[in-house]
Order: sequence, then structure tokens, then C-alpha cells
Amino acid sequence: MAYTKIHAIKATVDKAIDYICNPEKTDEKMFVSSYACSPETATYDFKYTLDHCRENSPNKAYHLIQAFAPGEVGFEEAHRIGKELADKLLEGKYSYVVTTHIDKEHVHDHIIFCAADNIEHNKYHDCKQSYYHIRKPSNELCKEHNLSVIIPGARRGRKYKEWQSDQNGSAWKTQIRKGINLCIKSASTYDEFLLLMRAKGYEIKGETFEKGAAKYISFRPLDKERFVRGSTKSLGKEYTKERIRECIERKRERKAVIPKRDYSARRLIDTSDEKFQNSPGLQRWTAIENLKIAAQSYNEVGSLAELEHKIAVKTEAGKSAKQSVVELEHRIKDLAEIIEYAQQYKDNRSYHISYKKAKNPDAYFRRYESQIILYGGARRMLEQAGINLNGLNVDKLNAEYQELMKQKSELTSTYKDCEKEVRELNRKLENLNQYLGKDMPTTQDTKNRQQSL
Repeated sequence: MAYTKIHAIKATVDKAIDYICNPEKTDEKMFVSSYACSPETATYDFKYTLDHCRENSPNKAYHLIQAFAPGEVGFEEAHRIGKELADKLLEGKYSYVVTTHIDKEHVHDHIIFCAADNIEHNKYHDCKQSYYHIRKPSNELCKEHNLSVIIPGARRGRKYKEWQSDQNGSAWKTQIRKGINLCIKSASTYDEFLLLMRAKGYEIKGETFEKGAAKYISFRPLDKERFVRGSTKSLGKEYTKERIRECIERKRERKAVIPKRDYSARRLIDTSDEKFQNSPGLQRWTAIENLKIAAQSYNEVGSLAELEHKIAVKTEAGKSAKQSVVELEHRIKDLAEIIEYAQQYKDNRSYHISYKKAKNPDAYFRRYESQIILYGGARRMLEQAGINLNGLNVDKLNAEYQELMKQKSELTSTYKDCEKEVRELNRKLENLNQYLGKDMPTTQDTKNRQQSL
């Protein structure tokens, strides 16, 4: 595991950044990266954000160090872990510079991040709980990079400009149909179908059938701005809410024709053991206790087949929701960076215009150096991201950010609820399998089922 420590910077942010970016320590700045700022102008970027902060804390930045055991990790991998730690810890809200020092026997990362976030301009609060919040993702990353044990990684999402584009066309409607078909196949009820679709990241409206409800069900994927109706004109006659519910009910009726096996006579404990042979009372007591456990599980789930189906549905829903959260996290991070640069561009543009018109440009630049530098850097980053500066709307970007955060919160709640329910259903399945005398899954099988989320 890597060793981590953190301390606040109250005064010399520029000197701290110069130190961690030292070319002699970073292989001529090969191992220097940043987010929502550049290493050369990070001091200005931090000051801009701090000037908008409402709190009076003296902390201007935080310096986090992540050190690895000698010979444990290479330079490139250590730098990659440092960037991943910064992204996990700061969630795309704080500007940061991360460097990897290779001049010591033990490779170590330095992360300096602004004490205020770029979205709401709130201060980062360093306390005992926040240290555990740092140590946990650091340990997880070490395991993920096979420094201890491997944990499942995450697939990178698209850049903001990529998912913002491609709003029109029919290709994404094909994806919606494919998603609907998969969820119909997995669901045993209409409500399960809605759960699976939402877990895949779809926003749904008009799904109910009561009086006054919308005529059509509508679906909106994570990366689209508008809904698509489940109508004959939009998706096809097989994708109305009536046809979807009919398909699921017809599938369930076909399954109901298959006779269910009677398990009621099976027992959990083998009473052929000597102590049971000599004690009819113990035999009766054991049978009653096992019956209580099995009956309770059976009454709640209906049958083994239904229970196993529920486990499969909830597992799939949890995996889909978790994957959607990962994709949203990357989109949120990219959008937060764009918002930071958009706000800097908007606030400092007047200084750039005045600088161009100034009779004495040198004197004007000396007076407003930070504003002019921030404007130039923000403009360059927005242009690289493919943002149209003429139609730049910071309020709209902030609204998109809040909507993505809302979706992330809902999907996080969904996959956590699914994880909890899968654990409970697995426990019921084990109870029934024991009572019915079926082969029990191994401990590793149970773990694999639970970790598949």
C-alpha cells in the first residue's frame, strides 16, 4: 500500500508548485499533469477561484503526498495512480497539479489542489474523516494496479464535446430499441422493466397507465438532450408502453404453464445422525426450525426459479447502474473543467479587450497581468475543447452540471439498493438450498455473485 499525508498551504502556493514541478525531480517535467489549470498559471487559477469563495479560511491549497515502497512501482504507473487518486478524491470539482518525483529511492506523487472548488466555490475541509476519505481510494488504487489485490476497474467515458455532439440521427434510436428489447427479455413484470431501463441510465416519463397519464412512454438516454417517444412514428409499434407490458405478461404466462416442483417434503438436517435417531423430540424440533426458515424465504420469493430470476435481474440492474455512474463521473469531470474555463473567460474578457485598446499595453499588462493570463489560458482550453465562444452560456453549462449530478445521485442510490437486495436474496437462496438438500454454492461462488455488482 502507498503511504499518504496531506497538509494545508496558507501562503506560498507558487513556491510549492514550483517545487513539485522541478524539472530535475520530474524528468524534465515529463511527469507533470494538471486539471482545470496549467502548471504555469495554477497560482492565478487558484487565486481566481479563492476570490469567489465565501469562507474566510486561510488555506489557499492542499499538498497531498502519495509515496510508494522502493521498487514497488514504475514511474509511469506511479504518475497514472497519482492522477487517478486526484480524480477519485476531488471528483472533478477542484483544480489540481500532480507530479511524480523520481529522484528518490521511493517513487512518490505530489498533488497540490485549490482549497476551493470551481463550481460552488466552497472550501475543502481537512479533518480526520477527510484523511480516511483520502486513504481509502489510495488503497483501492494500489489494489487495482496489482500492488496488493485487483479490484474491478472502470471504463473511460467520452469527452464532453463528444457526448454533447451527435444530437440528431437514427443510430441512437436503434440503441434505445436494443436496450428496451434486452430489458423486456430480462424482466418478469412491467415494473422490473422500468427498473432495468433506469439502471441503464435512461430517464423515463409517461410510463403509467392511470387516467390522465401521458399517451406515450418516453425515453431519454444519458448523453441526449431530448426524449424519444415509444410510439409507432418514433420507435415503432412494438415499443409503445402497451405493447411492452403485453410482451412481458405474455412471456410470464408462457412460463406459468410449466409445472412447479413440490419441495415441501425436503429437510435441511440429516436426521440419520445417531443423536437424532435416539431423540424423536430433537428430530421434530429441528424439522420445525428448518421449516420456519425455509417457509419464510419461500413465502417471500415464491419459488427457487423466481428467486434465482430476481437475483439475476437485480444483479444486472446493479451492474448497469454502476456502469452508468462511472460514465457520468467522467462526463461531470469534463464539464466541470469547461465551466471553470468558461467563467474565467467571461470574467476576464473585458481586461483582454482593454489591453488590446490600451495606449500603453506594457503598463496595462503589468497592472492586470493575472486577469489577462487567465483569459488567454481559458480561451485556448475552450477552443481546444471545441466550445463555440460566441454562444458561450455559463448558466446553461451549470444547469447541465446540476442535472448530471442529480442523475448520478439517483443511479448511485439504485445500484446500492440493488447490491443490498442481492445480498438479501442470496441469503434466502442459501436457506432454501439447505432446506431442500441441494448442493450449496461455494463461498467463492457467493462472493463472485456479490462482487459482480
